[in-house]
Amino acid sequence: MSTVHHDVPHLAPPRTEEVSDGVFAYIQPDGSWWINNTGFLAGRRGVISVDACSTVRRTRAYLEAISAVTPQPVRTLINTHHHGDHTFGNHLFSGATIVGHEATRAGILDWGEPRSAPFWTEVDWGDVVLEPPFLTYTESVTVWSDELRAEVFHVGGPAHTTNDSVVWLPERRVLFSGDLLFNGGTPFLVQGSVAGAIRVLEEVVEPLGATTIVPGHGGVTGPELIDETLGYLRFVQAAARDGVAAGLTPLETARDLDLGGYGEWLDPERIVGNLHRAYAEVAGGPLGRRIDVPTALADMVAFNGRPLSCYA
Repeated sequence: MSTVHHDVPHLAPPRTEEVSDGVFAYIQPDGSWWINNTGFLAGRRGVISVDACSTVRRTRAYLEAISAVTPQPVRTLINTHHHGDHTFGNHLFSGATIVGHEATRAGILDWGEPRSAPFWTEVDWGDVVLEPPFLTYTESVTVWSDELRAEVFHVGGPAHTTNDSVVWLPERRVLFSGDLLFNGGTPFLVQGSVAGAIRVLEEVVEPLGATTIVPGHGGVTGPELIDETLGYLRFVQAAARDGVAAGLTPLETARDLDLGGYGEWLDPERIVGNLHRAYAEVAGGPLGRRIDVPTALADMVAFNGRPLSCYA
């Protein structure tokens, strides 16, 4: 077993990167638990934001970063999925139309208010008010930043979650992938599907032909990240098959597993949660079906030897 703890008390500050003309990525190091990326399209009369941040402090800093680029207001906020690192800050986008998949709205309401214990180290969330999307779609919606087309669409099945959407700029070959992709971090499939994520990356994401990808966590990258992620997902599937055949629990399998280079990625303890999901898929049934998430998280804490480190 090879794992790395990332106890970094002082993280580098967030940075704004212009990835195409008028298109910006907002990168928050180090991209570990609850520290996500966002992005925005700056138009002549308004801004389109892709996701919010997890805490009030981080979301306000993001809004200040937008203001440093353009005086125009954020008129539209798109949520790529329901997880709180991408949605808890929604309520701070005053006056913006919040857009998301129907299941993203349901997922935000189902998850509820932010909470750290007992799984994560304590986080100062701020005074968060749940604000789910109030303009929802079932398959796709198109938004425009001046003449620039942004295609927002559900990926068609469970992957990172059951409600993942991407924001695709076909004229620029720029993709905001949400948490379908982590750059330098371990993917997390507890509320989604390992097999489904493989299908989505192979059949939906890769064929787009993106040359620039803004992942949900980690630095801006290119399409090579797709293959790296697929390698990890297949590794998880193989470990799950072997663990089931040996009569081991997901936690026991994880403890016996040599993560190799994957152990150097952030949050390697996610292997346990991913194995819980992969075990369910070995057992059969619909992809993305509900599993016992609190037990999976508790096993991740046991594997980690302490609550999961969060610096949000």
